[in-house]
Amino acid sequence: MTALGVGILGYGYIGKVHAYAYRTIPFHYDPPPVAVRLVGVATSRRETAEAARAHGGFEVATADWRELIERRDIHIINICSPNAAHAGQLAAAMAAGKHIYCDKPVTATVEEADAVERAARGWTGIGQMTFHNRFFSAPQRARQLIEQGFLGTPLGLRGVYLHSGSVDPSAPLRWRFRKKDGGGVLRDLGSHLLDLADWLAGPIVAVRADTRILYPTRPDGRGGTGAVDTEDHALLTVRLSSGALGTLEVSKIATGAEDDFRLELHGSRGALRFGLMEPDFLEVFSLAEPDMPLGGMRGWNRIATLQRYPAPAAFPSPRATSGWLRGHVHGLWHFLDAVAKGAAAEPSIGRGIAVQRMIDCAERSAETGRWAELPTA
Repeated sequence: MTALGVGILGYGYIGKVHAYAYRTIPFHYDPPPVAVRLVGVATSRRETAEAARAHGGFEVATADWRELIERRDIHIINICSPNAAHAGQLAAAMAAGKHIYCDKPVTATVEEADAVERAARGWTGIGQMTFHNRFFSAPQRARQLIEQGFLGTPLGLRGVYLHSGSVDPSAPLRWRFRKKDGGGVLRDLGSHLLDLADWLAGPIVAVRADTRILYPTRPDGRGGTGAVDTEDHALLTVRLSSGALGTLEVSKIATGAEDDFRLELHGSRGALRFGLMEPDFLEVFSLAEPDMPLGGMRGWNRIATLQRYPAPAAFPSPRATSGWLRGHVHGLWHFLDAVAKGAAAEPSIGRGIAVQRMIDCAERSAETGRWAELPTA
């Protein structure tokens, strides 16, 4: 098996996650779809790049990400950099014919997403977004049931993605608090929730949103303060093509929340719900079950999805509990499997662009107080 070279652009939190997933795929999936080499890593400074090289086991390190895209022994580019860097890196990787695995959101702005869409014309590589919440076993099983008609016609949905990291007013001003850098809870958490809601129950055709900034200024790390211009909290009403309505809430000021992602779907035949704090279970409700006598067998049932992924997944055990990293590992395996087969991968870069347009609609709605319609193909 000829190994494909990998270059990771950015080695903060998510860059480490991607490197971990590459290292562990041969254990979870035997055999892996393709062999890989972690050839290079790029960060913004030479000293952090060298530290990343040693930590992740890369062969080379650089403070110029372009060097990795230009290397002929690198076939896959993982974009794990801050959001504002994505557009330029995507365009360069596409021009070089690389395969691309890109962290969400695809870009910082919808205008940049439009530019990436233009850059992708003629690109022959395979690309996938890191919407890893799709790749836990429970939403994977939910998708199967929906495709089999379990839900029937969508009637409504409600979802939340809650964190609490911005509750503290002393939290320093970072790029995630600045619009020009692609910050804000809609991009950070909303991209995940919009993707999953749309994938399972959509398409979403219109959005109505309200947003809030909790603290308009934060410490700048130099003894002063700086302005915050990105939302900490957003409430969205979405309309589906079926006519159904749903509510989606994303927040980084939900005191007490950890990584609380929950989605509940209601249809004419049944309902589904799951949450990331218990990622190993999918709850299902079917109207096909009798409710007599005395309730019959109708009610919410809990499916133990655990790590029952299809072959070649076999490690550690289908009965073992998973964890937050498992979604990332399965998502990257899905991408590598597509690369090995020369097949299109989903969620694609085009999917990332579609989600960016949903975010743009939410932002425009929050400014105008009106519904914003999604562009039609």
